[in-house]
Amino acid sequence: MSTAVLLGTVAAVTQPVAAAEPAGLQEFYGQQAQWGRCVDFGRPIEGLQCATLVVPMNYRKPGAERISLTISRMPAKDPAKRKGALMLIPGGPGGSGLLLPYWDAERPIGQVYDLVSFDPRGVGESTQLHCEGGAPVGEVSSRPTDDQFELFTARARMAEAECERAGGGLRPYVNTPNIARDMDVIRGVLGEQKINFVGTSYGSYVAAVYGSLFPNKVNRNVFDSAVHPDEIWRGTWRSQAVAARANVDALFTWLGERNSVYGLGKSHAEVYASSRALAAKLIEKPIINPDNGETMTITHYDRFVLGFLSRARSAWDYLGRQIKTFKAIAEGTIAADSPAAKDATDAAAVVREFAIPRTREGVFDTVRCEADWPQDLSFYYNEMKVFREEYPYWDGVAKVAPNNCTFRSFTPPDKVTELKRAGYPTGVVIQAEGDTNTAYAGGPAMASKLRNHLISVADDGTHDLYGYNPCVNELVDRYLIDGVLPGTRVTCPGAQRPDIPADNAETVSRRAVPQPNLTEFARRFVAEEQNRRGGF
Repeated sequence: MSTAVLLGTVAAVTQPVAAAEPAGLQEFYGQQAQWGRCVDFGRPIEGLQCATLVVPMNYRKPGAERISLTISRMPAKDPAKRKGALMLIPGGPGGSGLLLPYWDAERPIGQVYDLVSFDPRGVGESTQLHCEGGAPVGEVSSRPTDDQFELFTARARMAEAECERAGGGLRPYVNTPNIARDMDVIRGVLGEQKINFVGTSYGSYVAAVYGSLFPNKVNRNVFDSAVHPDEIWRGTWRSQAVAARANVDALFTWLGERNSVYGLGKSHAEVYASSRALAAKLIEKPIINPDNGETMTITHYDRFVLGFLSRARSAWDYLGRQIKTFKAIAEGTIAADSPAAKDATDAAAVVREFAIPRTREGVFDTVRCEADWPQDLSFYYNEMKVFREEYPYWDGVAKVAPNNCTFRSFTPPDKVTELKRAGYPTGVVIQAEGDTNTAYAGGPAMASKLRNHLISVADDGTHDLYGYNPCVNELVDRYLIDGVLPGTRVTCPGAQRPDIPADNAETVSRRAVPQPNLTEFARRFVAEEQNRRGGF
């Protein structure tokens, strides 16, 4: 997502501040925002207003250093029916929120709410936190040998050193409790006694922390694609790899039921064996597109072809055809310079380019250090041995390998927040069965922890559901607009699988299904993913 540039400012402290605001912070809550236009790459965003606030770097020392916080607002389309402010909390950690109100303005919530969001501390147009961006130490494989484990450790040590050198005085104070405190300052500046919110992905955890710290300031609350409240943060990353394997297994079962189309085997076991055979060949010799040098290595196959895309049921036909093509290349039945081979390699490159981070901002590598991580390297190495065999997809080994927080260079000023709902209204949690960014178990766990109602989306790996799933939209809009909760446990249908009959579906006429160009499919898929607000 591009960054919105602020043209608004903040005026001197002139408006009265309610006595209920936290002691010593009245000047921050009493700021009066001067709203100006938001600009995205030099283009004004129609209707979107921006302003800059000032907040303490350290809330325990509000008279010391200060940082800036950029916020955005899209006023309710129907002022006569206005219900207050609805804060859209971005994912990440490290996601920008400034354009979220603009994207949601034409939806039902945009009619009755002022849609509000912000760039969290350290992000975008707020005071930024950076890590140095040095060259990575070596290339890590998705299925490393034992003697390659130390390379993961070396990369983790370097990443933390880069963050330590560039983090200045800000880094220890970029954490979830302080982001929640910033949210409450925004609420106060907006003049709202209570705030409504939709927290997505990491934003769901920010929302839960906000409700735990400021329970009397919360009204309607939605947690979309929730982080598991008891897995902050190592368990969150570990669960991603397990969830990715579950999606790959579901894909292989589906492909096995359609062997006449894809030729990869007649069962999950046979397709899995075909995939392992292809993986072995890729380890020995990557596939190279002779025209442009694009490669398909074992790491690319595990990370992007299977791990990243298998969660999207709509992509399963695309994946089956891509795997079939790579298998044929590896076995020598088609040439690497054939049109089909070039298309498959180019399509994988489109997804790979989208999935690789292009910047080196420091919020992600800092927020996850707010929790303690094991320091015994043998603990990590033992799990890496298991995950390279059972869960290699979508960087599965890297998710249990040492990371920069293993070598954390600062002491967190806040403990991990004990999450609870005490005194604010019942909310709604939304979770997809096949979500890999925030695994499904996080939804029921968050709903149980906060005594919220749960909407599950069956047979779907989508991350960030509200706004994209019609059933979810109807239920959540009714809650946010009319205050009507869904049932305590509701299931919505997920996105449809490709319309390709199984081999044994004799009663279904086997019609020719249009086969789009693989590269064009990949581009459309990437464009859809870029419009989502989730993180991780």
